Amino acid sequence: MKSYNIRIEHQCPQCGAPAILEETDRLFTCSFCRVRSYLTVRDYFRYLLPFNAPETDSLFFFPYWRFKGMIFSQVMEGIRHQVVDVSHQAVDLRFIPPSLGFRSQALKLKFISPETKGFFLKPERSADMIREHITDFIGLSLPKPVFYQTHIGEAFSLIYAPFYTQNGRLFDAILNEPLLQRLPEDFHAMSLAGGSPDSTIRFISTLCPDCGWDLQGARDSILLHCSNCETAWMPVKNRFKKVKAAYLPGEGGGLFYLPFWRIRAEIQGIELTSYADLVRVANLPKVLRSGWKELPFYFWTPAFKIRPDLFLRLCTSLTLSQPRNDLVQHIPKDKIHSVTLEISEAVESLKLSLTTLVKPRNEFIERLSDVSVNPKNVMLVYLPFQTDRHDYVLSRFSISINKNALGFASNL
Repeated sequence: MKSYNIRIEHQCPQCGAPAILEETDRLFTCSFCRVRSYLTVRDYFRYLLPFNAPETDSLFFFPYWRFKGMIFSQVMEGIRHQVVDVSHQAVDLRFIPPSLGFRSQALKLKFISPETKGFFLKPERSADMIREHITDFIGLSLPKPVFYQTHIGEAFSLIYAPFYTQNGRLFDAILNEPLLQRLPEDFHAMSLAGGSPDSTIRFISTLCPDCGWDLQGARDSILLHCSNCETAWMPVKNRFKKVKAAYLPGEGGGLFYLPFWRIRAEIQGIELTSYADLVRVANLPKVLRSGWKELPFYFWTPAFKIRPDLFLRLCTSLTLSQPRNDLVQHIPKDKIHSVTLEISEAVESLKLSLTTLVKPRNEFIERLSDVSVNPKNVMLVYLPFQTDRHDYVLSRFSISINKNALGFASNL
């Protein structure tokens, strides 16, 4: 399923100037007053499709869940993966279209706020129910048994579509065209659970909590950095929380630093706490050395979204490599890629990473349900990539990432 970003009409909270945002935009800089704000919500962003309905008391807004993300499934033959971008009814009404189709990509949406007028139906189906429905649907095409499934980089949002009734007929308020010749006589939208929209967009000041400098970041970044005190900050509720960050110094000029989560975890069901354990369980062609039992084992996972196959390859390559050079406890001064993958999403990949490491693989995945992975310590680490014509290259670990693949990842 091809994935797209939706476009959203917005107003600056400071001066009211209009702006157009992408769905993934979180850092907003007003082109008129130049005030920078970070957008966040309590749970899910809520959007409204545009409409031009006649004056009527029967106008109501129907909710759809929109799910974007990567789904990974461990089967005996290997790991199957799929990029998913779908919308699904949040209220079960058989005479309402089951999905939004391409409307969320074709039309400019607006953020919903508590001041938005109208009758908004309350979702009956939770995001968890929709996630389970999508997973079950994908599972129908998978070879059995499926040993493990996980969602990585997932994003849920609620999109409300406008409808109204007239002379016993249901009308699409975007096209002002009827959908049904006749509604059930007992249907009254206002009798369903609903009312004013439940949504509040929060705007966080982008000043560094430590030094008061302007925090920097790309429009889609979930983490901002301070170039003055070289610290990293992630929004938590109504404030920024410092994130433990470091970088691996590189050689030469023109470096491009990509962010990765380095995660220390407690693993139950298999002994894997040190580098010596990794050499043993992964059956690496190395002779064990003294001191390797004291070297802690870390999972490594990208802190940015990228195609599922490349995501898995990066997880496996770096986790096997276990970078151990001395890290500098700051944000690098060279050019850096934005952090677009939450820590919680990275954690979802840990059990999946084990299935690519442990040998023999088939024996391990058969007892995968008895294995648990609990993260204990997380650090954001920037690794230095050299730039060539088509790729970003980390030669010391034999890793390369195609520039186009990284660029297209903004749609994931």
